[in-house]
Amino acid sequence: MISRRRFGQAFAAGLAATSLAACSQGTATPAAAPDLRAGSGEHTSLGPVKQADAGVLTMAYHEFGPAGGQPVVLLHGWPYDPYSYVDVAPILAAAGHRVIVPYLRGYGPTVFKSAATVRNGQQTAVALDVIALLDALKIDKAVFGGYDWGGRTVDVIAALWPERCTSIVAVSGYIVTNLAANRKPLAPAAELGWWYQYYFATERGRAGYTANRHDFNKLIWKTASPAWNFDDATYDRSAAAFDNPDHVAIVIHNYRWRLSLAPGEPQYEPYEQKLAAGATIGVPSITIGSDFDGAAKDGAAYRAKFTGKYEHRVFDGIGHNVPQEAPRPFAKAVVDASRM
Repeated sequence: MISRRRFGQAFAAGLAATSLAACSQGTATPAAAPDLRAGSGEHTSLGPVKQADAGVLTMAYHEFGPAGGQPVVLLHGWPYDPYSYVDVAPILAAAGHRVIVPYLRGYGPTVFKSAATVRNGQQTAVALDVIALLDALKIDKAVFGGYDWGGRTVDVIAALWPERCTSIVAVSGYIVTNLAANRKPLAPAAELGWWYQYYFATERGRAGYTANRHDFNKLIWKTASPAWNFDDATYDRSAAAFDNPDHVAIVIHNYRWRLSLAPGEPQYEPYEQKLAAGATIGVPSITIGSDFDGAAKDGAAYRAKFTGKYEHRVFDGIGHNVPQEAPRPFAKAVVDASRM
């Protein structure tokens, strides 16, 4: 999920009190506001799964739209999967884009080529998987969109490999992990919001997540998006991706690495050092804040990190899984970013 420190600060400031209005565009009455959830749930299938040789992975993905269209790559978060984009991808395909929606390492049919490869969930490892997928598909540049782990990956790619980005849409803004910042304690109410990270830091947590990942992740869906009334069928379509044999290892490593409780791998250290030095993003960018971001959803905390063409949008009443909860506004952001 998003930056521990920034979300923690928002949580402490009163996340539960954030508005559940439909839109925050200054309308006179809530009744006049557009329905951000319109179109959510219209589709129930992503179509066939494709496979590509992508670095250390055989990476699974779904593809929509014309082969010659402007490429768009959409990245999911934890604990979610490509079904976050089940309603977004057809909209973008109809607009003429070639849409690629991969399963990140540890999800769905994406698998490691070798049993000897470290099941590493650190941010630059995940980003390089996506770069390898672009290379495999012979895509030089793409518009990137993402939230949660996917949003972090979009930020990392834009910061380190801007030549591969036409533009980006990043939910929650700049959420690159800073290990030094994550070592600093938060206020007690803020720490409460990260209970699952501390659970994952224990072997009991690893065992519990292994045994109960279906119900565990459903709980996260509910707490991260309290106003999203998803049904069991919607959740179960995504939950199938958590049965990947490497899912638990990747998730546990990701959160332990972020708390400096598990090492990264040496080959990624130069990239991590560049990010730790405060890398900024100069490609055209649209950031999105939602209720999940609490007091930080206005984008002010990370505005300086974006040095190119920039726009920030706020989706009031929407939780963490922004593209699945608000597919049309998210798709519009991608289209608008592609034209910046």
